[in-house]
Amino acid sequence: MLSNLSRRAFMGTAVTAAAAGIAPRLAFAKGPMAATDAVAQAAALRAGEITPLELVDAAIARIQSVNPKVNAVVAEFFDKARAQAKQNLSQGPLSGVPYLIKDLDDVKGEIATSGSRLMAKHVGQDNAPMAAKAIDSGMIVLGKTNTPEFGLTATTESLLLGACHNPWNLEHSTGGSSGGAAAAVASGMLPVAHASDGGGSIRIPASCCGVFGLKPSRGRMNLGGSKMPGDIGVENCVSRTVRDSATMFAISEDTAANAVFKPTGFVSGPSKTRLKVAFATRANTGAEPDPEVKASIEATAKLCESMGHHVVEDMPPVNGEEFIECFITAWAAGAASLVQLAQSLKLKPEDVLEPWTLGLAEYFMNKPSGALEKSLANFKTVEAQMETFFAKHDVWLTPVLAAPPPKIGWLSITLPFETHFKRVTEYVAYTPLHNAAGTPAMSVPLGWSKAGLPIGSHFAAAKGNERMLYELAYELEAAQPWANRHASTFAG
Repeated sequence: MLSNLSRRAFMGTAVTAAAAGIAPRLAFAKGPMAATDAVAQAAALRAGEITPLELVDAAIARIQSVNPKVNAVVAEFFDKARAQAKQNLSQGPLSGVPYLIKDLDDVKGEIATSGSRLMAKHVGQDNAPMAAKAIDSGMIVLGKTNTPEFGLTATTESLLLGACHNPWNLEHSTGGSSGGAAAAVASGMLPVAHASDGGGSIRIPASCCGVFGLKPSRGRMNLGGSKMPGDIGVENCVSRTVRDSATMFAISEDTAANAVFKPTGFVSGPSKTRLKVAFATRANTGAEPDPEVKASIEATAKLCESMGHHVVEDMPPVNGEEFIECFITAWAAGAASLVQLAQSLKLKPEDVLEPWTLGLAEYFMNKPSGALEKSLANFKTVEAQMETFFAKHDVWLTPVLAAPPPKIGWLSITLPFETHFKRVTEYVAYTPLHNAAGTPAMSVPLGWSKAGLPIGSHFAAAKGNERMLYELAYELEAAQPWANRHASTFAG
């Protein structure tokens, strides 16, 4: 049930927003080369301009055309999707729109590998909460998207599923762990796809693939209980337009009476309120990013100033080195539990888990007693520091990543553990703070490297303040549109 709006009223609002041009209204086409966003597709369905089956068939055609190059979709539910499209669908705001679920989440009766040989034959017994929200709202799931093993690194190159290729340059990484989702959207397979984020896994691939991705506050979505130490994992989507993400957010957020936050509902456009924007290019470790990233984020700060926002250089006083150690310790605790699971199934961990996962497990097991508890206590400290920081500032602007998307193999899971560890912790220096603190954050596709690769701008806000971020994102989208800029592999 949608908060503060009847389903009919919500749908009307979305259609009105589309007609008003709050986000780019892309020309609609029935054929397999369509490049419309999900809100426009849903509006066309309601107007009778196209049927759900035609829309599904067009998306399938795009997947079949592009996926052999990109490897974003790793499980296909095409026959089931076509059958669903012929039935009476639930009437949600995106009813009839095709969708993809990240392969870390279950879809009832379908393969769910988590990108790991350990789970290669696992079949979902029920729909995971976010998959259920989409399906119950009338969206049509076409398949699963590529992900690294259990989402444990910042690139999508698992031994089981193979490398996912960046649509802007197939030699480069899509980021991770929602790399398949971001690549599917960036290559035009469909306009929006499910994504999840335990340390940056919505924002990292959104930055790498030039799409929009917002990580919600901890507790905003009811995921049926924590899956990670410290409850750092959240879920939402990646999309080509802000309004698609805002619509999925409204479909998916917890609207129960005991919800952690008062429901936001559909955010339909920008606000006239001018914001206090804190700005930093260096990470909390003191390290500066690649010069192209630094220049891109400085340009975003100037863009914000030009729109009337008050921009100052500032950052929270988080001890970056201590935080990284604590975050990796908590991260590695999950890997250690996977080794224990494999052993409980009488399997050799080295036969079913990747070297990076095994290295993380060993890293955790070599920690002294109480290391996890110490790490979670550090998260509480970081959370308090961020609350104090956001009492002074509305949003915080930083890079998403320390460098543009690297080539596939640079973060290979077969690298020596120490090499992978150093690279990933330096590369992903900005996003994990917000998982520990529970704060919402988004990657906005505003920058480009000289080689034509995307560079996202990272905005964060206080817990529960997704509305402010979406309103700012609409404003940035209008000031510097990105939806009509397509990768060379784009299906439309």
